Amino acid sequence: MKRVVLSIVLAGVVSTVFAQKGEVTEAKKAWGIFQITGQSATVPVAKKLETISAGLAHTDKAIADEKSKIMPEAWSYRALFASSAALIDTVNAQNADANLKIAMDAVAQAKTIDTKGTEKENITLAENNIANAVRNAGVLAYNKKDYKTAYGKFVQATVINPADTAMYLNAGIAARNLDDYPNTITQFKKVISLNSPQSKDLYGEIIGIVLSKQKDTTAALALIKEAAAKYPEDANFIKTETQIYIDKGDAAKSEQMLNTLAAKEPNNPAYQVLLGNIYFSQALKMQADRNKIDAKKVKEFNEITAKMNGLLDKSVPYYKKALDADPKNAGALETLKTIYAFRNDTKNYDEIKKRLDALPKQ
Repeated sequence: MKRVVLSIVLAGVVSTVFAQKGEVTEAKKAWGIFQITGQSATVPVAKKLETISAGLAHTDKAIADEKSKIMPEAWSYRALFASSAALIDTVNAQNADANLKIAMDAVAQAKTIDTKGTEKENITLAENNIANAVRNAGVLAYNKKDYKTAYGKFVQATVINPADTAMYLNAGIAARNLDDYPNTITQFKKVISLNSPQSKDLYGEIIGIVLSKQKDTTAALALIKEAAAKYPEDANFIKTETQIYIDKGDAAKSEQMLNTLAAKEPNNPAYQVLLGNIYFSQALKMQADRNKIDAKKVKEFNEITAKMNGLLDKSVPYYKKALDADPKNAGALETLKTIYAFRNDTKNYDEIKKRLDALPKQ
């Protein structure tokens, strides 16, 4: 009787092992079927998901058994099915997220027990599916204007692939749409750190946010210096810096900085234009103040007009010097036209306007 019982027990155990190995075999078969149907555009997504669900069910049984849950392929195929479901299910975001978690857990488990690397190819494919599923989910959410979800997905994508510049950029854009300026800056800075071709424009965006939204001129000046060092040929950063000093009432600092730059590059028209702008900007501010003066206060009106003209007198030579270096410098020509119009200097106005009109239309 003991032998009979023992043999029955042994038979039962062997039967269970084979049964669970059979679940892995069935999962592999189901994956083979999905490989055919999954590539077909004529097979409905619901049908594809049905095939995936059947395959995933086999892996459920395989990993539930003590004997077969140590088989790397039980987890690698589980990862393949779940990641594929997450990737193709663009309708039910909740189900896609659930499958995404299953896939990520399965990949982690497969990597742990696949000491011989037999499932490396399947694991890599599952990881690619996971990355693409997360990226796609972010794009779908963004297109639906669900920027909060989109931001979370794009950030998740950067965790999966820390070198994915596009996802940092997308995360920054999603954060910007949420008026989440700290995270916008964080994500854009990451794009810059990866030497994206868009880095120069992103510096401009970050500086604009820091100045207009966060009102932090100290941080903005630090960013400008960083950007100007990286893109010395771009005068816009220097222009922004000089404007900060002008707004702070420190025109002398602007002039000192630009004179230093102009001394290094005397034939750079951009620096000459910016030097002229220091005085022209102050004159514009005075004009705004002058417009508020009561018409009866003639003396006060004339005094501020004289100061304005004094500032314009200081600006004009710089614009002319810019034109000496670049006769077609639109910025210098436009500002001179404005100055001559203010002064009713018809002769010079007509000459400058003629030169402007001759410039190629953009």
